Amino acid sequence: MWWHNGYGRLGGFWLLGIFLRAFGLAVVVAVIVILVRRSGRSHLSGHGQEPNAREIARRRCARGEITKDQFEQLKRDLNQ
Repeated sequence: MWWHNGYGRLGGFWLLGIFLRAFGLAVVVAVIVILVRRSGRSHLSGHGQEPNAREIARRRCARGEITKDQFEQLKRDLNQ
């Protein structure tokens, strides 16, 4: 037969080719999953969590939306 060369079906390397293709596909999927997870965290504080009230107040103070005194009052109020 045309596919038999004495080493088994299709030269014996067909199984290695299947494994290499499956491994390559797994690597591509893993990279995509990692990139999607990291892009979702870029604008949030912590490890993928929503920013808490203290973090929101800190950001507002940094942008100049509230004064330092207002920020300190918010911190005191949040500690109660």
